[in-house]
Amino acid sequence: MISPLPATFFDRDPVDVARELLGGTLVHVLPGGEILSGRIVETEAYDCPRDPACTAGRFHAARSAEMAVQAGRWLFWSTHGHPLLQVSCRPVGIAASVLIRALEPLEGRGQMLTHRPVTRERDLTNGPAKLVYALGIRPAEVKGTAVDSAELHLFAPALTLPDEEVEITARVGIREGRNLPWRFIVRGNLWVSPGIPSMDLARLE
Repeated sequence: MISPLPATFFDRDPVDVARELLGGTLVHVLPGGEILSGRIVETEAYDCPRDPACTAGRFHAARSAEMAVQAGRWLFWSTHGHPLLQVSCRPVGIAASVLIRALEPLEGRGQMLTHRPVTRERDLTNGPAKLVYALGIRPAEVKGTAVDSAELHLFAPALTLPDEEVEITARVGIREGRNLPWRFIVRGNLWVSPGIPSMDLARLE
C-alpha cells in the first residue's frame, strides 16, 4: 500500500518541493469516511530567506513567522478573507512553504459540488481558495497538523512529470519577488487557475 508523503519530504528547498508535487494527489477524508481528492496541477513556492515577497505586501513579518515551523505542517494564510492551503518546508525557524494553487478533481466530485456549487465544473478547484472550499477543509481544524495525517494528506505522483509537461512562471498576486520563476503548472491542464503571473501583470499596468 502506498503511504502518504512524510514530513521529511518537505524538509528542504520549497522550490524543489513545489515542482515535485505536480501530478501528486491531495486527499481529504470527511468525518463520515467519504474521500475527496484531486490531482495537483499548480503550485507556488515561498522561501523567505531569499524571497522579497516575504517582507512586503501580503507576506508581512508576522505571517512569515507563521511559516517558520517544522517541515511538513499544514498552514493557511488568508487573502481577501479566503483561506489558502500551504505546507511548511525547511527546518524550524526558517519561513518557507509551498502553496497548493489548483487541483483536477478525482474522487468525490459530487460532494465537492455540494460544498461549492458552480456552473462550470472546471471552476470547482481551479484556484487556491476554491479547492479548500470544494474539499470541505476546515482551516481551524487542520492548521498545524502533520501533512501525513489521516484526515488530510498527500501522495506523490506515480512518476515525476517530465519537464516538457511542466510550465514555469512567476507567481500570482505579488509585487516584490515578481520575477522569481516559482510557480509550477501542468502544461495544458484545464484545471489550472486563471491567475495572471505577476511579471505579466506588471506589463499591463
